[in-house]
Amino acid sequence: MNADGTERLAKVLAAHGVASRREAEAMIAEGRVKVNGAIVKHPGHPVNEKKDVIRVDDAAMPDAPRLAYYVLYKPKGYIVSRADPTARKSVMELLPELPERVEPVGRLDINTEGVLLLTNDGDLAHQLTHPSAGVPKRYLAKVYRTPSPRTIARLEAGIQLEDGKTAPALVRVVSATDKENAWVEITVTEGRNRLIRRMFAEVGHPVAKLVRQSFGTVSLRGLERGHFRALSRDEVARLKEIGTGTPAALAGHNKPASSKQGFAKVDPDWLKRRTKGNRKRAAKRG
Repeated sequence: MNADGTERLAKVLAAHGVASRREAEAMIAEGRVKVNGAIVKHPGHPVNEKKDVIRVDDAAMPDAPRLAYYVLYKPKGYIVSRADPTARKSVMELLPELPERVEPVGRLDINTEGVLLLTNDGDLAHQLTHPSAGVPKRYLAKVYRTPSPRTIARLEAGIQLEDGKTAPALVRVVSATDKENAWVEITVTEGRNRLIRRMFAEVGHPVAKLVRQSFGTVSLRGLERGHFRALSRDEVARLKEIGTGTPAALAGHNKPASSKQGFAKVDPDWLKRRTKGNRKRAAKRG
């Protein structure tokens, strides 16, 4: 909010559940929004929702809904978008009729599964996805062949990709498969498109399966694929701390922690179930 109590028009519309910020910007550009009776076509137009009369498609702007926060275990084969020209399945189809309109925080590509946060708190979503936030995101990647210690060191130090060098990461081999492949845990603080897949491809270990196990301090623990739940107050509080600059290692704590803390560890039960299921399927094929 600005010092005079105003905010960008597109942000206000999104906060009131009219549409996502991007959709709100398009609606404004199309001339569908009026402020005090005049059509406004700039998404950054400053408005004070307590004083200005805002109408969308000649209807009064709805009251702002309560803030809501969810985590979804996104399955493979779903896009992180409300609609798709090619009619691919959307993660929104996995949610029931919620009382609030929520939007995904960041993206996961169609072939990646795992933690996906959804909220109508636009400020928090922006904070968590801004490059400067450095929010840790932990993945389990099933890769071709087991990376050597030298390769692990390269990934941790940062490697050169077509869009620049990657930031330092945390990497370790969790387990080897029956076919000499491996599950590798990698924690990154960037949100570039298909980053993990490109990193492993660059070092000669292409990814066969990819699961985001945690985003910040929120993990998959207790969730089944395709299911979701509301975040607890403590979980939301920790995310807000992270969004305002507190390292994930310190969120929810009052005392210092080492740089190796704060990253959710691999859920051994999840990995055991995943490995057992893969072996059963391999036995049936054999």
